[in-house]
Amino acid sequence: MLLFYVAVLPLPVKECCLENFWQRLRKGIFPKRKITAVIRVVLHLGLVQGNLEPDQDECFRGPSPFTSLPVREEMIAKYSNLPLESHNISLTEHSNVPVEKNITLKRPSNIQLICQFTTSRDLNSVNVTWKKGDELLKSDVINATGNILYTQYTFTIINSKQMGSYSCFFEEEKEQRGTFHFKVPELHGKNKPLITYVGDSTVLMCKCQDCFPLNWTWYSSNGSVQVPLDVQMNDKYVINGTNANETRLKIMHLSEEDQGSYWCHAVFQLGESEDHIQLVVLSYLVPLKPFLAITAEVVLLVAIIMLFEIYTQKKKKQQDEGKEFEQIEQL
Repeated sequence: MLLFYVAVLPLPVKECCLENFWQRLRKGIFPKRKITAVIRVVLHLGLVQGNLEPDQDECFRGPSPFTSLPVREEMIAKYSNLPLESHNISLTEHSNVPVEKNITLKRPSNIQLICQFTTSRDLNSVNVTWKKGDELLKSDVINATGNILYTQYTFTIINSKQMGSYSCFFEEEKEQRGTFHFKVPELHGKNKPLITYVGDSTVLMCKCQDCFPLNWTWYSSNGSVQVPLDVQMNDKYVINGTNANETRLKIMHLSEEDQGSYWCHAVFQLGESEDHIQLVVLSYLVPLKPFLAITAEVVLLVAIIMLFEIYTQKKKKQQDEGKEFEQIEQL
């Protein structure tokens, strides 16, 4: 059986690789699945990170279809002092929609993702893969317990390029997918529009719960274009914050031209985040408009009533004069 596996390898192989592969197969490191699955493992044996020493990588030569983000074991060893975050997703053969999980990452971390798949069919018929977006990832950790198949992907996130969506795929009769979405913390401003008046001052605030951005920036926009607010060139604006996890923008001497959207932008180690606050600036006549409208309606109603009374009295007087004239004629 071993000769068959070696015969299908398209890459040059050294004796050290054959011996290494045989030892690994005897120890049960490779899952005993279909021949195609074993062949795939053998094809990339020299490229599975953490399984070979650096000098053994020369046993296999040629391009790999897998993506390294970057060399995982080297990254984990280098950043072993980083915290470890573990997240898992459970799938079944009856799942009708992909299962997704949103993960907020505040700082660089070592990540352990685990997917478990429950099926009533033969586990050897299930093909397991990992992807970041559309890129194929390397994962050689696959275990089975009863009718549950487990797969694990471990890596390190230290910059924004490593953020994004990581998915595990279980291919049986139909494909089942679980996806982990990594994102930086969200900012919290004011959900409702902030209403103020011409000539007043106002303070806009953005806050990040339990996180500390490296930098804060404010922008204004009346459309699709965001304009940075320069507090050095314009004394209309003052930016400060009492805590590192919040920022405040004070706008003085408001005019109607100041209304619009104001965006707070935070820079983190692993990416950027922003939120906006809608500012509405009203003139002092605006609150009086409803009162003036009601007053006008009352005046109009009183005028109509008075005119109706005058008309009624005039008509009654004419009727009385007509009756007197008729009485005089009869006499």
